Amino acid sequence: MPVIAITPGEPAGIGPDLVIQAAQENREAAWVVIADKRMLAYRARALALPLRLDEQISNPSTQATHLTVLDTPVAAPVQPGMLNVDNAAGTLRALDLAIEGCLAHRFHGLVTGPMQKSVMMEAGIAFSGHTEYLARKSGAPDVVMMLSSEAMRVALATTHLPLQSVSAELTHELLERRLRILRQALQEQFNIASPRLLVCGLNPHAGESGHLGREEIDVIEPVCRRLQEEGFDIVGPLPADTLFTPKYLEQADAVMSMFHDQGLPVLKYSGFGRAVNITLGLPFVRTSVDHGTALDLAGSGRADVGSFNQAVAQAVVLAEAVHARA
Repeated sequence: MPVIAITPGEPAGIGPDLVIQAAQENREAAWVVIADKRMLAYRARALALPLRLDEQISNPSTQATHLTVLDTPVAAPVQPGMLNVDNAAGTLRALDLAIEGCLAHRFHGLVTGPMQKSVMMEAGIAFSGHTEYLARKSGAPDVVMMLSSEAMRVALATTHLPLQSVSAELTHELLERRLRILRQALQEQFNIASPRLLVCGLNPHAGESGHLGREEIDVIEPVCRRLQEEGFDIVGPLPADTLFTPKYLEQADAVMSMFHDQGLPVLKYSGFGRAVNITLGLPFVRTSVDHGTALDLAGSGRADVGSFNQAVAQAVVLAEAVHARA
């Protein structure tokens, strides 16, 4: 049975709510929740939901209303919806413990709740997002952020960057490396023998033959052509405003978008609350929800647990796929 590490993320957000709400049902995989035990107990009371907590990490529970916790205290009491910079270090410590456990094979996968990046930055912690942090802490040469829904899979060539920095970041080496990671993950983790990849252009109309930008001519097209010559089933660069239509998506296993807000708005519109964020290229399985901390919903009982349940289910499937290949 896979053992999945779960970090609720920002303690003042809906991450703890999602974990507690999902724990009201029996589970097929074992969970170890890495968080402040007192915070979880307090939040369960606020939600008026039953919750029993234990610290038997060697034998984690799968029973409804029962959670196994690796207690990782935060510095200050947590009030739902109220950010506190004093708790940033404890929140990050929970993530570090999860990473260490995955690298040591104590956990077979990691599911992360949403973090509040502004709190981390205000605490003086260099944290631009889970994707980048996980890559750095795990020693992965590079990773790819991919969101998956019933309708599509969208990977990102660049992630959490100001828009003005995207063009400089988008080099031959980066795009080729991330397309290779995407293809390999689809083959090994999703059992797609020859994935068909669609690649977005960066500029409107994919640059309009250079009149609206040269990134397509100078970077994207040469990379796609080189990979095609190796046998990749890859098409691009395509205008993003037409790529995300049934004509193209029905023939695709994944889309490579050039920047965060090029592809993700389309995916989230089609499947928000049911999509899963997956980090490809790590030495362990990691999935996450497709939304943020939703501070206004924390402690209210109105948080939608759909994406969290999908993230856990996907982590279990991917962990089993990794085990089968070992």
